[in-house]
Amino acid sequence: MIDRVTPQKDAYGLILEAIDNHIYRPGDRLVESELAERFGVSRTPVREALQRLETQSLLTRDGRSLIVASLDHNQVAELYTVRAELEGLAARLAARHATPEEVQVLREMLAADAKLVNAPEALARANRRFHKQIHLASHNRFLVQQLDLVYRSMALLATTSIAAEGRGPDTLGEHETIVAAIAAGDGAAADAALRDHLSRAYVTRLKLDAARVEAGE
Repeated sequence: MIDRVTPQKDAYGLILEAIDNHIYRPGDRLVESELAERFGVSRTPVREALQRLETQSLLTRDGRSLIVASLDHNQVAELYTVRAELEGLAARLAARHATPEEVQVLREMLAADAKLVNAPEALARANRRFHKQIHLASHNRFLVQQLDLVYRSMALLATTSIAAEGRGPDTLGEHETIVAAIAAGDGAAADAALRDHLSRAYVTRLKLDAARVEAGE
């Protein structure tokens, strides 16, 4: 449950955060009055936020109702293709531009995340923070902006690949390889390591989706 907030808080950001945290999942109906009550804001900013999210294709129409959009098989493939290109570039630039302090933060994240290996939801949130730190370490504001857009769409994925059995430890090991390459200033290795990491995550997601189809979900 999200805590009530003061009216001046941004309704758009609050709803987007709720979608990103899977409080609202693909297919869930968003009702203006319920959102206003949940977040403690008036209905006008909620209405405007919903319109904005619909324009960005994060929400879609189901009759007269707005629901959280979902991604089909081809859209997921397209999203991972773009993500790999942009995040590989971010890792390459981070290897070139990251400060010693930023590398230290990445290393501390690795140590903290190791304690979450048996907590998939918490590890998924930590995973987003880790990737965001790499984006910022690229020191390219335009790239960061584009990756923010990609991650908005990632929120439309119903599950996290980290929840798959064995994926947590593998994810942490892949993160360690990425950080080692960034710390060494090896842009090519950082790019390759991050692309490999996303490829493995994508394969896991495909297997999860196939299993759901087989189960008739």
